[in-house]
Amino acid sequence: MTTFWAPRAWVGDGVATGVRLTASADGTLAAVETDATPDAADDRLDGLVLPGTVNAHSHAFHRLLRGRTHADGGSFWTWRELMYREAGRLDPDSYERVATAVYAEMVAAGWTSVAEFHYVHHTPDARPYEPAHAMERALARAARATGIRLTLLDTCYLSSGFGSPLEPAQRRFGDADAGAWLARLSSLRSRLADDHPEVVVGAAIHSVRAVPVDALERIGAELDSSIPLHVHLSEQPAENAACLAATGLTPTALLARSGLLSPRLSAVHATHLTADDIGALGSAGATIVMCPTTEADLGDGVGPARRLADAGARIALGTDQHAVVDPLLEARALEHGERLASGERGRFSPVELVAALTRGGADAVGRRIGNLEVGQPCDLLVVDEGSARTAGSDPGQLVLTATAHDVTRVVIGGRDRATRGTHTDLGPVGDLLRKAVLA
Repeated sequence: MTTFWAPRAWVGDGVATGVRLTASADGTLAAVETDATPDAADDRLDGLVLPGTVNAHSHAFHRLLRGRTHADGGSFWTWRELMYREAGRLDPDSYERVATAVYAEMVAAGWTSVAEFHYVHHTPDARPYEPAHAMERALARAARATGIRLTLLDTCYLSSGFGSPLEPAQRRFGDADAGAWLARLSSLRSRLADDHPEVVVGAAIHSVRAVPVDALERIGAELDSSIPLHVHLSEQPAENAACLAATGLTPTALLARSGLLSPRLSAVHATHLTADDIGALGSAGATIVMCPTTEADLGDGVGPARRLADAGARIALGTDQHAVVDPLLEARALEHGERLASGERGRFSPVELVAALTRGGADAVGRRIGNLEVGQPCDLLVVDEGSARTAGSDPGQLVLTATAHDVTRVVIGGRDRATRGTHTDLGPVGDLLRKAVLA
């Protein structure tokens, strides 16, 4: 048993004082006490303790694009061409280096779990790797090295648009058809269950434009209902227009007709929605994964997060292309986007923002996670209450003043994984990134 004591910690829906957390040998919380005084044997956590945060949407290799896409303006679609170039350069060894550095960056920032939306499956000429699942196993090794809890979302990517085959740059993402993808997913789940049982394997549909209608229907009928399912949804108006032209339905309505709209679905971005779309996603109890810093970076727009939450959807947060890797800035950007779009303050309360960072992503990663309570993982981050950014803040409002620079310790499974921006096992994160990104 390991015991931690903090002057303040986020327990339930607010800040409790004098909190002792007891971690079992398996890394779960065996006891949570409040109004406790510290003992000599306690490991003291100096600051406000938050539950570990859940990064509900990541493309690890997109980190290679940070600071390299701004020279000529452009759009999401021109940015995408640069992304394809980086995807084409990856092999299992380089992807493991990149993912290890990116996951270490996440951990040091306070992200303790991640949903990796993964579609770089095959060699650049579209042949399966030998041995099988080389890219997926590279991601699993990267997560193990950093300690982050990985949910690997194996992604179905079959077409470049409605009625169009994959483009050359997309061929390594694809499978022959939905049946081939389902078979490969089943094989991957078996392989990682043996080699990396700590990894949750889920599924993703890249987007409705990348998976034909008949394939969507087959996936809706045959995909194991127990695993998380993610999809990029209505990120761009052009996607909506193409879907309406091809099917007469919005992307959300097409998912519903295909049997894919349910509480296990995580819809990423959900930026350009109709009122009916919002109602359908809310009624289904879906998770909506907002990625505000990426949506701002790419000029996607501001999604209707408040309306979705009011309709019954859960809100989670992700870093997507990693233009920013900072859970606290992601939460702040969610609220700031709402303020800019509505002209009102307090669209999401601090309590709601902390929930979006933590338990809001639990279904997205397929884990019971996100609260400091008995039986959940002892995953936590410590936020400095006296920095230049946080001094004088109400502890209950630190989510709107702190940044990752104020995260002084990160604990995953009861074990220290990062201290003041340095990964406990791997060293300074900047060194890891320089070696991976500039190689």
